[in-house]
Amino acid sequence: MVRLSDLPDYEADHLLAKPCPPFKTQPWVSGPPLGERRVAVVTTAGVHSPGEQTFDFIDTSYRVIPGDTDGSDLLMSHSSVNFDRSGFQQDVNVVFPIDRLREFEAAGEIGSLARFHYAFMGAGARAEDFEPGAREVAGLLKEDQVNAVLLCPV
Repeated sequence: MVRLSDLPDYEADHLLAKPCPPFKTQPWVSGPPLGERRVAVVTTAGVHSPGEQTFDFIDTSYRVIPGDTDGSDLLMSHSSVNFDRSGFQQDVNVVFPIDRLREFEAAGEIGSLARFHYAFMGAGARAEDFEPGAREVAGLLKEDQVNAVLLCPV
């Protein structure tokens, strides 16, 4: 990603003006030990499987990524012109760390990987506009008995 100091003033000001409200509560549940957790990835990198609909310019929908998808097969249709794709092009794990999680699973460091993972495209919309899709994804994660989510904001 580009450094804030390298952006034109108008773009830096735009990013700095985005709201970032603090969490007002603490978690009310605790999960099992890491070695027993079922883990899913949720990213905002705008990645998707081949053949899936690309993300539109301002798009609050999400894409389902099957757990057996090879990370190198994923495509990115993130619409932000300010988004540096070079990390993704070199290693998908920068934005969707599926290979690292598979290594953790094989080593017994996590219990299992979810059957499905999820991708949003985090550009252009307000955070609250993502709530309907986030609620759907939360339900899908619950159905898959996921009890830990690796959030990969981009």
